[in-house]
Amino acid sequence: MAGEITETGELYSPYVGLVYMFNLIVGTGALTMPKAFATAGWLVSLVLLVFLGFMSFVTTTFVVEAMAAANAQLHWKRMENHQEEEDDDSSTASDSDVLIQDNYERAEKRPILSVQRRGSSNLFEITDRVEMGQMASMFFSKVGVNLFYFCIIIYLYGDLAIYAAAVPFSLMQVTCTTGNDSCGVEADTRYNDTDLCWGPLRRVDAYRIYLAVFTLLLGPFTFFDVQKTKYLQILTSLMRWIAFAIMIVLALVRIGYGHGEGHPPMADFSGVRNLFGVCVYSFMCQHSLPSLVTPVSSKHHLTRLVFLDYVLILAFYGLLSFTAIFCFRGDSLMDMYTLNFARCDIVGLAAVRFFLGLFPVFTISTNFPIIAVTLRNNWKTLFHREGGTYPWVVDRVVFPTITLVPPVLVAFCTHDLESLVGITGAYAGTGIQYVIPAFLVYHCRKDTQLAFGYGTVNKHRSPFRHTFWVGFVLLWAFSCFFFVTANIVLSESKV
Repeated sequence: MAGEITETGELYSPYVGLVYMFNLIVGTGALTMPKAFATAGWLVSLVLLVFLGFMSFVTTTFVVEAMAAANAQLHWKRMENHQEEEDDDSSTASDSDVLIQDNYERAEKRPILSVQRRGSSNLFEITDRVEMGQMASMFFSKVGVNLFYFCIIIYLYGDLAIYAAAVPFSLMQVTCTTGNDSCGVEADTRYNDTDLCWGPLRRVDAYRIYLAVFTLLLGPFTFFDVQKTKYLQILTSLMRWIAFAIMIVLALVRIGYGHGEGHPPMADFSGVRNLFGVCVYSFMCQHSLPSLVTPVSSKHHLTRLVFLDYVLILAFYGLLSFTAIFCFRGDSLMDMYTLNFARCDIVGLAAVRFFLGLFPVFTISTNFPIIAVTLRNNWKTLFHREGGTYPWVVDRVVFPTITLVPPVLVAFCTHDLESLVGITGAYAGTGIQYVIPAFLVYHCRKDTQLAFGYGTVNKHRSPFRHTFWVGFVLLWAFSCFFFVTANIVLSESKV
C-alpha cells in the first residue's frame, strides 16, 4: 500500500487472480458478520449485503480504470523520453523509425510489459504496479494526497485495533473455563468481564495479559521490515478455508437434524449501523487491487472475472451468515463466530473445538506485523519531503512507536469486535471503498482527455462510465457517513 511504483511480481493466470482476490476480501470481517446479521434481521441484512457488494464492485472497476490511466501516462512519458534520446543520437531518423525502435527496445529491456504492445493503442495496458498512493499523487492536489494518506492511516489503525483485540479475546474465551467445564461457552451461559477466569484473576485480567504477551511477541516486528512469504500465505489460506468449511457443514448438519436454535427477526433497524460497517469492511479490497490485478497475465475479461468474484463472495457470505443465524440463537452468537463452536454439544471432538477457537489467533498473528509495517511506511510517506531523510531516532523509534501504541491502547480499553469492525468500516472504510475511488476515476478521466484527446478510449474503463455513477457513489458515501454518525449520537444520548 506504499505510495510508489513497485515491482510487478510473478505473473499468474486470471483464474489464479480470481482466487487471490477472493482470499483477500474474505478475511476477519466474515467472522463478525453472523452476529451483525442476527442483530439487524435476515431480510435487511440480505438486501444491504447485496447492495453493498454491488457498490464495492462499482468502485473496484473505478480503481482498475484509474490504474490503466496511470499506466498510460507512465508509458507515454517513457516513449517521449526515449524518443528524445533517439533524436539526440540521430537527427536523421524518422518518427516512425524511432517509434518502432522504441517499442522493440522496450520489449527487450522490459519483457513484463507485454510483447503484444504496438504503438499508442496499448498505452492503457496495466503493466506497472502503480499503488494507490502514487495514483493519488498523479491525479490529486497536495491537499487531496494528504487526505488520502490520512484515510489510509485511520483505516490501518482500525485494522490493527481489531487484530490486537481479536487474538487475546479468542484466547480468553478458549482458556477461561468455569469449574471443570472444558467445553467453552455453554448455550445459556453469558460471561461478564468481571467473572473469574483462573483463581483470583478475572476474565478481563486474562484478556489484558494475553494482549500484553501478543504485543511483546509481535510488536517488535513493527521496528523492522517484514513481508508475508508465499508459503505462509498458502498455509493461512488453507487453515481459513478448512475452518470456514467445518463451520458451515456443522451448522448445516445441526439445522438438518432439527437442532437449530435460531429464530432471527426479518428486520431490526437498530442493528443496521454495525451491519453497514461490517459489510463495508468485509468487501474491502480496493487498496490492494494494484498488487492483485497487475500480475494477471491476460486482462481481456478482467471486469467479468471481478464480477464473478463478487458473486461468489456474496454467495459465501450469505451461506455462512444464514447457516449461523438459524443454527444459533441471536443472543448466543459471539463477536467472533468461531467461538460458537467451542461448545461440546456442537463439536464433540476436542481437537476441532480448539482448532476453531484458536483459528483467529494463527491467521491474525501472521497478518499483524504486515499491516503494522504498512502503516509505519504510510506515516513515513505522509511526512516525507523531496530529498530529505529522517534522523535514525525518528525513522527507527518514533514512527514504529506511533504505529504500535494507539491500536494496543484501543484493544486494552475494549474487545467489542463488532463495534470495532463496524466503526472502522463505516468511517475509514467508506473513504477507501467509495470516496477515494470515485475521485480517482473522475480526475483520471479528466487528465486522460487533456493528455490524449477526447476521442481516446481507455480499454479498461469501467462499465459505469457515466458521471452519474461517480456522483451516486459519493452521495451514497456521505449519506452513510451522516447516517452512522447520527445513529451513534442518538444511541449514546439514550444511554
